[in-house]
Amino acid sequence: MKTISLQKPDSQFIREVRERSGQEPSHCYQCGNCTAGCPYNFAYDIPVSRIMRLLQLGRREEVLQSKSLWLCATCQSCTTRCPNQIDVARVMDVLRHMAREAGYATERNVKAFGDAFLESVEKHGRVYEVGILASYVLKTGRFWTDVELAPAMLPKGKLGLRPHTIQGAEHIARIFRRYRGEPEPAEKNGGEKK
Repeated sequence: MKTISLQKPDSQFIREVRERSGQEPSHCYQCGNCTAGCPYNFAYDIPVSRIMRLLQLGRREEVLQSKSLWLCATCQSCTTRCPNQIDVARVMDVLRHMAREAGYATERNVKAFGDAFLESVEKHGRVYEVGILASYVLKTGRFWTDVELAPAMLPKGKLGLRPHTIQGAEHIARIFRRYRGEPEPAEKNGGEKK
């Protein structure tokens, strides 16, 4: 069993998670309902309730290096079971973003899929199935994974060979710019956007 030091918590880490998630980690009193209701707990290296405790202790490295963050499906089971109404799934989501920003990707194939998904949405305004598949295969080298599903999916139109066009693609682009902290482009007539 690993011993966890209770000295020198990273208070900046706790504050950042609190601000980004809008949740108060100190309200968790370790009842274990989140862990008991989690359908993926069997695959986690650190159960959800323990992640919350490590967060309370300011243990940045242990939390952000956990593979549990990448396996969380954000199914909301933990959130609905929390007696203190903490949005635990939101906290897990924020921790996953922080792990990505810090360069931790313990589950590389999960991260590769997430990256391919977001790239597809940013480029096309929605998911382009064949494009996401090609990007995932290139990122992971898993060329033959689930290849037997293609013959059944193609006739049903589940794998479009061309990207779908959508209305409002500029709104999607704005979301990605805002996420990256990029300024809005000037309007075409030369004036600044208000």
